Amino acid sequence: MSPARPCRGMRAAVAASVGLSEGPAGSARRGRLLRPPSPAPAAPGARLLRLPGSGAVRAANPERAGWTEALRAAVAELRAGAVVAVPTDTLYGLACSASCSAALGAVYRLKGRSEDKPLAVCLGRVADVYRYCHVRVPEGLLKDLLPGPVTLVLERSKELNKDLNPFTPLVGIRIPDHAFIQDLVQVFGGPLALTSANLSSQASSLNVEEFQDLWPQLSLVIDGGPIGDGQSSEYRLGSTVVDLSVPGKFGILRPGCALESTTAILQQKYGLLPLH
Repeated sequence: MSPARPCRGMRAAVAASVGLSEGPAGSARRGRLLRPPSPAPAAPGARLLRLPGSGAVRAANPERAGWTEALRAAVAELRAGAVVAVPTDTLYGLACSASCSAALGAVYRLKGRSEDKPLAVCLGRVADVYRYCHVRVPEGLLKDLLPGPVTLVLERSKELNKDLNPFTPLVGIRIPDHAFIQDLVQVFGGPLALTSANLSSQASSLNVEEFQDLWPQLSLVIDGGPIGDGQSSEYRLGSTVVDLSVPGKFGILRPGCALESTTAILQQKYGLLPLH
């Protein structure tokens, strides 16, 4: 991976309701996790922040304050080049700024992940896909699959950091069907690199306790409660990964948890042919 690029000074697309500014990010400390509002078991030195209610659904008043606090904390850490654990619609994930080369390297190191394995890019809106990818499928197809438990592999544009997956012209795009991470990406104002919150080759995580060994290496853990029922083997399959880089065709790179519904949309509604 090439020398790290600066991670600060990123554009501030910050929602006024969250009250964030481009103030100094230096207050974020390595290894810092925010303590939950109520006592909870934690590893020594580790602190975490719990989302109010269900993290998959936007919190309404009077719980909005806790939601806003979590967004503020996560954005501050991401701007500082840190790695943050977040819930998604399928698994718990590790997220960092896709524009911060040093943070990308940190994700690979803490997971023990081979650098020839790509990281997905998490966006907040379907409209953003057109900025970071060359799209050769109908817009309706994107909107039928996203947000959702699907990763769409498309040709990347020059807008993405060249140190992100430098070995491939393609990139996997995720827009999880999860309110908190959608808000996080939009308030952060740029793409996030996203991968599962576990050591490489180990089981994926459906609750924060399952990756507790990683907490000391993270700057923040957002606890959105169990994913699904917290035990389902279906959720542990992760997102369905679909290659849409070839016009008129699709390839299933990972079956994941939404294979049947995804394949039906691609073939029956849009007439795409399987890649062989």
